[in-house]
Amino acid sequence: MAAARPAGSRSGVLCRQLLLTLTVLTLACDACKKVTLHVPSKLDAEKFIGRVNLKECVKFPSLIHSSDPDFQVLKDGSVFTTNAIILSPEKRSFTILLSNTENQEEKEIFVLLEDQTEVPNQTLSKEKVLRRTKRRWAPIPCSMQENSLGPFPLFLQQIQSDTAQNYTIYYSIRGPGVDQEPLNLFYVERDTGNLYCTRPVDREQYESFELIAFASTPDGYTPELPLPLPIKIEDENDNYPIFTETTYVFTVFENCRVGSTVGQVCATDKDEPDTMHTRLKYSILEQLPRSPTLFSMHPHTGVITTSSSQLDRELIDKYQLKIKVQDMDGQYFGLQTTATCIINIGDVNDNMPTFTHPSYAASVEENTVDVEILRVTVEDKDLVNTPNWRANYTILKGNENGNFKITTDPKTNEGVLCVVKPLNYEETQQVTLQIGVVNEAPYSLEGSSRSAMSTAVVTVNVQNQDEGPECIPPMQTVRIKENVAVDTRSNGYQAYDPETRSSSGIRYRKSNDPKGWVTVDENSGSITIIRNLDREAESIKDGIYNITILASDQSGRTCTGTLGIILEDVNDNGPFIPRRTVTICKTTMSSAEIVAVDPDEPINGPPFDFSLASSDSEVQRMWRLAKINDTAVRLSYQNDPPFGPYVVPIRVTDRLGLSQVTSLNVLLCDCITENDCTLRTGARTGNGEVKLGKWAILAILLGIALLFCVLFTLVCGASVATKQPKVLPDDLTQQNLIVSNTEAPGDDKVVYSTNGFTTHAVGTSAQGVSGAVGSGVRSGGQETIEMVKGQQTLDSYRGAGHHHTLDSSRGGHVEMDNCRYTYSEWSFTQPRLSEKVHLCNQEDAQKRGEDYVLTYTYEGRGSTAGSIGCCSERQEEDGLEFLDHLEPKFRTLAETCIKR
Repeated sequence: MAAARPAGSRSGVLCRQLLLTLTVLTLACDACKKVTLHVPSKLDAEKFIGRVNLKECVKFPSLIHSSDPDFQVLKDGSVFTTNAIILSPEKRSFTILLSNTENQEEKEIFVLLEDQTEVPNQTLSKEKVLRRTKRRWAPIPCSMQENSLGPFPLFLQQIQSDTAQNYTIYYSIRGPGVDQEPLNLFYVERDTGNLYCTRPVDREQYESFELIAFASTPDGYTPELPLPLPIKIEDENDNYPIFTETTYVFTVFENCRVGSTVGQVCATDKDEPDTMHTRLKYSILEQLPRSPTLFSMHPHTGVITTSSSQLDRELIDKYQLKIKVQDMDGQYFGLQTTATCIINIGDVNDNMPTFTHPSYAASVEENTVDVEILRVTVEDKDLVNTPNWRANYTILKGNENGNFKITTDPKTNEGVLCVVKPLNYEETQQVTLQIGVVNEAPYSLEGSSRSAMSTAVVTVNVQNQDEGPECIPPMQTVRIKENVAVDTRSNGYQAYDPETRSSSGIRYRKSNDPKGWVTVDENSGSITIIRNLDREAESIKDGIYNITILASDQSGRTCTGTLGIILEDVNDNGPFIPRRTVTICKTTMSSAEIVAVDPDEPINGPPFDFSLASSDSEVQRMWRLAKINDTAVRLSYQNDPPFGPYVVPIRVTDRLGLSQVTSLNVLLCDCITENDCTLRTGARTGNGEVKLGKWAILAILLGIALLFCVLFTLVCGASVATKQPKVLPDDLTQQNLIVSNTEAPGDDKVVYSTNGFTTHAVGTSAQGVSGAVGSGVRSGGQETIEMVKGQQTLDSYRGAGHHHTLDSSRGGHVEMDNCRYTYSEWSFTQPRLSEKVHLCNQEDAQKRGEDYVLTYTYEGRGSTAGSIGCCSERQEEDGLEFLDHLEPKFRTLAETCIKR
């Protein structure tokens, strides 16, 4: 039990205080504060009795020594007994020597051990208590050792109040351990203030207690404030460190470097942290197999590392370690626990696959393919069914023709050698192969000079087989002139017996003869011509005629070959002109190019000679030939012949004198291009008449129907317009003004419109003049003037829909409904209107003239004069007096029109 309390706290030990004071005075000047520890009178060996704060004396002591060998002091100040001792008489002391070698500092701490069973004198008189002058009612630190052996009740300390000098004071306590869980653990004597503990306490369950002490008079008066009483439970090393797992399993690869991490173990301790009770140290107790020692463990972190690079999975694939953890930093009296650690050795590819035999032999029949002829085996010490063990085989030499292939059987790891291309016994009776093997994973043994590939030799014997004839080479040729005489014999196809290398005993027959030109002799294979050979036949390509021959031996085995008959050319074809029709456009060209060809070979072909083959003097007079090159001439006409078709016979002769006449159809045409001439002459018959096609007739009929529809629309529209009532707006002044760039009356003249009608100016006869002028309501202040065939129409937007016609059939007058005006009455307007109408078609067909219709802003109310043109809707028969009272705008227009 380590209940630390100030020396002299009990009133009954005054003599002891005097003794201690004398002891301190006898110490050297470098002595530190003394420490008193209350312990049981009997102590066992390796028993924790208390803790001394060494840093208050020397911050970093490098040497700690106890003057009494029965006591050991650790670095954190923990004091343990090394032997069993008994305090006699009642107390014992020793000195702790501290030294710091860096600054040569040395100090001592005096430690006094007192028997904790000594109880304060309870018989002290009240007068002695009243004579005290030091105030005692203050928080007093108190501690007790966990798991104390007693005797119980165990005295902890005494609380007193100075008010006891004036009053009768009763003491009481409350808090955890008194009236709270754990109940009745502590109590205080009412009269003396002595604090006791009734039973042992486990620090891992209760680290400390916070009690509240009260001092009160019998009548309930409390002269003191409640006093906090903290009681700390001093830790005892009563808990074993425990590994987090009972068995650890780690894996480390073989041949790893020294110091490679294997894994880490961990343990916990429930004792007080940051004390020697929880300072753990790890170690390896035992390794199985024992030798050699391959692993080490860091004492503080629990990390296991390799201490040797000789780990070999193929020798030992698993190790078992017995590990230990001990508190008290590994001191022999510390508590310890053990666990098991299993270390598996991981495989690496440090063993090459090796063939079980250095050489192998196999045999195979010739002409055999896709057969297995040999299986080879290898040995590999690496882990089975891993990339370090699986083998990859390859053929290094002897397979230049690609006859063999070697693969790996995934189940047995054997190499399977197969024939994939037939062998020929007559060519090769034995093949020697060199094969190699490696693992799927790369070889990982560093610094090794050995090759990672194992090799072996395989001898393959080729066995002879009775085989049929051989058609070698498969394509054979003979040369025969075309047009050779029938029944001409020639060499044919020859097959061989591979065993005898002769053609005896082989029979031949024809398998395919496209034109049936030859027969084949059964015994010799020679051919006989039975029809004329033509090199220029359509199916002959490059002058070679192919025949398929089937050769068979006596056992019925066959082979197939091709006999190519090379047809040597004979000059049996005269040159000719393939283009029989020529067009000459007289307006752009005066001649045409004529090209001749010859089906024969070039030796029997050009240069060609061209000539006119006709004896007709007219042909000789009209046409001329001029040579361009060996195969072409230029045909030109003379004496300006008329347009039309002509026949010009031309003879073409090759270099050997063989000729042929070609009748050339020449068409003289009035055209720009030959296609144009073809279109113009394509509908003409042979006698020069024009022959219309069905589409031309259909187009004419549709045109006639369309013409009737237009005429019917015009007639009906004019009649309807004359019958509609006249509705005019009050004000047309801003609508009927048409800007004219003519500043004086123009000359009388006739203007021809591009639309096919004639506009007559003033002064001309009125015959043939017909016009329709329509007046409409304003639509945005803008009007549109349109011209139709045989009429002049002033048509406003369709919003009003009123049309009026001026018919010229009444001679020199124009009738506008019931109003009649002579031409002179609107002579100032009509010429300008005619000019403007004429300008409508001066631009694109889809665009009116820029100055034809212009928009004017309305500047006032409507004029009483109405319109100034002939299109006015006034009902009076005369009604031209309004011209004398024109507004300024109209007056300017009138002056412009009559200036001349």
